[in-house]
Amino acid sequence: MFDYEKLGQFYLGKGYDLEKKEVTGDPVMYDSKDLVTHGVVLGMTGSGKTGLCIALLEEAAMDNIPAIVIDPKGDISNLMLTFPELDAKSFRPWVNEDDAAKKGISADEYAEKTAAMWKKGLGDWGQPPVRIAALREKVDINIFTPGSTSGIPVSILSSLDVPPPEVMEDGELYGDRISSTVESLLSLVGVDTDGAQGEEAVLLGAIFQEEWKGGRGLDLEKLIRQIQRPGFGKIGVIDLETFYPEKSRQALAMKFNSLLASPGFSTWLEGAPLDIGTMLHRGDGKPRISIFSIAHLSDKERMFFVSLLLNQMLGWMRTQRGTTSLRALLYMDEIYGFLPPTANPPSKRPMMTMLKQARAFGLGCLLATQNPVDLDYKALSNIGTWFLGRLQTERDKMRVLDGLEGAAGSQNAKFDRKQMEVLLSGLGNRVFLMNNVHEDGPVLFHVRWVMSYLTGPLTRGQIKGLMDPKRGEFVTEKAAAEEEVNPMARKASVQSTSRPAVGAGVTELFAPAEGDAYKPFLLREATVHFSLSKANVEGSRKVTKVNPILEKEIKWDETTGIDPATLRGNPEEGIGFSELPGYAMNAKNYSAVEKDFSDDLYREERAEIWYCPALKAWGRMGEAEADFRVRIAHDAREQRDGAFGKIRDAAQKKIQALEGRMRTAETQLAKEQAESSSAKMQAGISVLGGIMKSVFGRKAGMGGLIRGTSTSSVTKATTAYKQHQDVANVKAKIEGIADEMEQIGKALEKEIAEIGESFDPSQLALEKETLKPTRTDVVVDRVALLWK
Repeated sequence: MFDYEKLGQFYLGKGYDLEKKEVTGDPVMYDSKDLVTHGVVLGMTGSGKTGLCIALLEEAAMDNIPAIVIDPKGDISNLMLTFPELDAKSFRPWVNEDDAAKKGISADEYAEKTAAMWKKGLGDWGQPPVRIAALREKVDINIFTPGSTSGIPVSILSSLDVPPPEVMEDGELYGDRISSTVESLLSLVGVDTDGAQGEEAVLLGAIFQEEWKGGRGLDLEKLIRQIQRPGFGKIGVIDLETFYPEKSRQALAMKFNSLLASPGFSTWLEGAPLDIGTMLHRGDGKPRISIFSIAHLSDKERMFFVSLLLNQMLGWMRTQRGTTSLRALLYMDEIYGFLPPTANPPSKRPMMTMLKQARAFGLGCLLATQNPVDLDYKALSNIGTWFLGRLQTERDKMRVLDGLEGAAGSQNAKFDRKQMEVLLSGLGNRVFLMNNVHEDGPVLFHVRWVMSYLTGPLTRGQIKGLMDPKRGEFVTEKAAAEEEVNPMARKASVQSTSRPAVGAGVTELFAPAEGDAYKPFLLREATVHFSLSKANVEGSRKVTKVNPILEKEIKWDETTGIDPATLRGNPEEGIGFSELPGYAMNAKNYSAVEKDFSDDLYREERAEIWYCPALKAWGRMGEAEADFRVRIAHDAREQRDGAFGKIRDAAQKKIQALEGRMRTAETQLAKEQAESSSAKMQAGISVLGGIMKSVFGRKAGMGGLIRGTSTSSVTKATTAYKQHQDVANVKAKIEGIADEMEQIGKALEKEIAEIGESFDPSQLALEKETLKPTRTDVVVDRVALLWK
């Protein structure tokens, strides 16, 4: 098979002849960059929809493209079941023993038969064991289970943090983020809301607006306190008590407190943080497929989590630079209820935004469902590739045809409704009709055999067995200690002193108190500037250090940081103060600390910049090696796609010239030998197709340039023409064209191989350069007495 792995193409299956009801020999390839305009898979139960979706995810992994997968049923977790050995021992733990019993054989025998079947199936579809091994090597697959510890648990603590600046600065996006977050939280505690118009939704929206604009993140504990005592007195122009009185606020706070205090909710507060960058790439830059299995959750919990995840995905997306190549994939299986045509659940707004905007950032969305009426019509019009399997009713078929027509119109693509209706009517199991706006027309194909073993939804125990060895790979967030969980409980008072008096010139700042009395700390803040002219890199780094002030000395070996946005110029009411030693009251001591701090930073502070010689690409200030590798891997993919596009365009021009010469030869033959049928001539013309088809596929604009698939067409043509003594000159011309085609094919294969090797991310070596500041590059911003 052609080495499509290096072309940025997905091997989906082989062509299908609807009249003969059989698979043809032509591989069906799909350009990965076409998925930037999103895809939808529609098909009833048994149509092969799950197999096609898993094949697409496998191909994305083979092209080093990471994916976020939302799995409501548990089927997609089968991606972890890949066995390069293809032996019975590998399959035995995963075969269904009930199925074996129904067949009247032992589970061991069933595993042997299954292994043999999978080995033959993969072989028939041109996929050797080495390809399975490559899949396992290229991607890190994990199963996350929010609200459960069977897989990797997911913490929602960071999900209510301040969104990235790119979201905050976009008024519409920021408003949507608040509305979706509020609606998902309210749905979790049983408060119905549609469109965020209720008093509860407006109050929570105002709280998020107040906190996020102030640079302060929220968690449920802080949210409960804010509901009880908001930091504002009005909602719009109406007094808070009139709009939503204290009694109602207390009742809402109790709902959230009951949720927070419930035993089962603790699993939502501990686990891997919902950080999209970490979910898409490992620390060393290796792509990940992160599967969020939510089959065990209630409907309310599913909606809550999916909405949070989509909002996090949207925030991550807006921090990426624009691209036309596929950067990452978001796949949601069985999207029923999350993107409905009429209702507005919390998940709908962020999903619609991504379908409209994600293509500009290289994020492809792939959605799957059984019934086209499950999806919003406007959402369907934003999708460029439709994979259509067997549909259940005539109404479903009409709905699909309407959607296809709308999608084609929105993207200025051709659409033949009658042709499409005929094709849809003849689909069988694992046979799909692909309608891609980037191609000339629809394509029928039979889905290839997938590399993953499809055993069906995994149980919690099976997921636990798969993920237990990998738990140590994830940094986890932890919930507050038990005595801190209930924010509504009154804390016992402790003995504390009044505020100590400090000398003139000493700056005092106050962080949120961690108890009933403030404790003293030394706060040091500075800005260190770095630059490297040859890399056109310039930037500054904020350095913040906080050290405890003890009775006789400062504890220099215990340094922490602090969020400057939380600091205030005045203390909270009702909070006492610990004792402050005399040396910490003297302004001269702070001046001495400032000089020492500046000297220390000049001697010790350094910045490291990464460099990739092959791409002549420099890292950014503060960019970790893993982040740099992720970025240059995408840069390499972009350059690969661009280089391949250039050679494809160049070859297309040559083919057009050869097509013209071939048609001239056909005309000459028709004149000289009338009885020579066009069928005989077609054998010669088909030489254009064989060499080029795997390169050009069915791209829009290629028209009839690619007309056949046989690479032995010259032999067929020669046989056909031997009967005709008068057409030797035509045969010579055809053989000449064939020779030229062979040379073009060889040149193309060589160029493609070189492109693949040049832009292979695994082969990109890195270098590191260390930057040092000058004396004037170090600026101490402040040295202060910090109470916290």
